[in-house]
Amino acid sequence: MDTQAFKRSLHHSDRYNRRGFGSPAKRAEALEQAYQSSLIGSIRDNGYEMSHGRLKVKLAEAFGFCWGVERAVAMAYETRRHYPTERIWITNEIIHNPSVNDHLRRMNVRFISAEGGVKDFSGVNDGDVVILPAFGATVQEMQLLHERGCHIIDTTCPWVSKVWHTVEKHKKHTFTSIIHGKVKHEETLATSSFAGTYLVVLDLEEAQYVSDYILGKGNREAFVERFSKACSPGFDPDKDLQRLGVANQTTMLKSETEEIGRLFERTMLAKYGPKDLPDHFLAFNTICDATEERQDAMFSLVDEPLDLLVVIGGFNSSNTTHLQEIAISRGIRSFHIDTPERMGDGNTITHKPLGEDLVTEENFLPDGEVVVGITSGASTPDRVVEHVIQKLIAISEM
Repeated sequence: MDTQAFKRSLHHSDRYNRRGFGSPAKRAEALEQAYQSSLIGSIRDNGYEMSHGRLKVKLAEAFGFCWGVERAVAMAYETRRHYPTERIWITNEIIHNPSVNDHLRRMNVRFISAEGGVKDFSGVNDGDVVILPAFGATVQEMQLLHERGCHIIDTTCPWVSKVWHTVEKHKKHTFTSIIHGKVKHEETLATSSFAGTYLVVLDLEEAQYVSDYILGKGNREAFVERFSKACSPGFDPDKDLQRLGVANQTTMLKSETEEIGRLFERTMLAKYGPKDLPDHFLAFNTICDATEERQDAMFSLVDEPLDLLVVIGGFNSSNTTHLQEIAISRGIRSFHIDTPERMGDGNTITHKPLGEDLVTEENFLPDGEVVVGITSGASTPDRVVEHVIQKLIAISEM
């Protein structure tokens, strides 16, 4: 499929909107009323620190809502106001934040269900309004909605669109796209739908496995089995790993994406030599600025003396999970929660350790003077962070 031609056709349709319905100033004002926090503003003004009794809170210097998330959420709210009586659907969570998605449900926005990983569009009719979330949607979903006569409101983050443009360049020049991402994540599913030949690698370990195969150190059957659900149909590792371009899910760990890019550059250099390297390796910078800023701020925060760290964001939020990984890498007690309600009045916290199910910990806030670091993922409103701090204050006063 010529995805670029389809996008041009879609963008010229009078049933497609990616600009929203209000001015940026009104959009910012609406979000400020709904999600901003005067407490968080005062903590920022105080050097990202706050003391209350025995409790000291240190905020990361970049956290919470990014521009792309703000834009997507505001456009979703604008859509309900612009279409007060029409049926409105969204193809996935607008962002990975339970409070924001619950707010949309209360506005009678319907979420397209997915049974067994397959979305059910049978209830979407001609003339319905469908919102594409910040992560984007697959080109096949867009085509289906366009052909069905839906009004499409596209809130896809421009950084995600940039990655799509990158993999389309790979496809145009017959390069295989190596996508650093989580194979079942909505963004990676969307990105791979715009690619030609592609392979998804989760981390540096998987990238090294691919590199070893390119250099003749692997087994074909084992390779095919390992990546059977993480590659384009008919993927042939002996043919399709000769010309590579690297892209990424925008919420992955920046340092790992960069290292994966360097690994494949070294690999292709070793196999083909410096003269022929441009014919076998392409690299474009597709790391999201907001993701980079939040991760850099987290690295600075974990260099501070902390007794524990609270990471706030949806449990299915990739960028939030990577913030938690940074805390773990430094050996800091960390707690990933999605809402303030995970913290009980009796000094308990129900949190999600990395890669595990929810657990409840008693007496998580130690006695005496305590320093708590706090950060939040790009889908978390400041008001949620405020409520977490208020819960910490209440527990510290017990």
